[in-house]
Amino acid sequence: MSDEVGPRLRALRTLRGISQRELAKRCGVTHSSLSLIEQGKVSPSVSSLKKILDAIPMSVGDFFTMDLESGRKVFYSAEELADVGTGDVIYKLVGADRRDRALSFMIETYSAGADTGREMITHQGEEAGVVLEGRIEITIGTSTRVLGAGEAYYFETNIPHRFRNPGDTACRLVSCATPARAF
Repeated sequence: MSDEVGPRLRALRTLRGISQRELAKRCGVTHSSLSLIEQGKVSPSVSSLKKILDAIPMSVGDFFTMDLESGRKVFYSAEELADVGTGDVIYKLVGADRRDRALSFMIETYSAGADTGREMITHQGEEAGVVLEGRIEITIGTSTRVLGAGEAYYFETNIPHRFRNPGDTACRLVSCATPARAF
């Protein structure tokens, strides 16, 4: 087994917020044995490692393939959110720099009277959102509803849809769509 088992185990345990003593108790390994493994002084057998990882829980395969320090950006200031909207609609995309992202997570702002266009939109996947402030009229297929702060939506995006702000003030909402859309 690799020399990285101990440091990986310590990093995983720390990320999960589990103390050494707690993990030892959960998996039935002595605290001193776990400490020696984490220090790299003892190499666990595959069955011992599996027993320890079952208590976390995590598979042995995931343990060796997970990226504990990807080096990728994980935090974004408000100024770093890319605006991928057009006209009176602002879409602040979180993680725009991630080309392999699996979803589109956005803060959307519709100025008074703004909409996504006369044509209904369709694409593959699902979309959900929560209105933070203001009001938004959402048409999904033949159903239309005006949502206010605190109200939410969730639908399959292959159904034609459209968003419009019928109010006199801006509407802000948070949305998430899968798969990630290229903007």
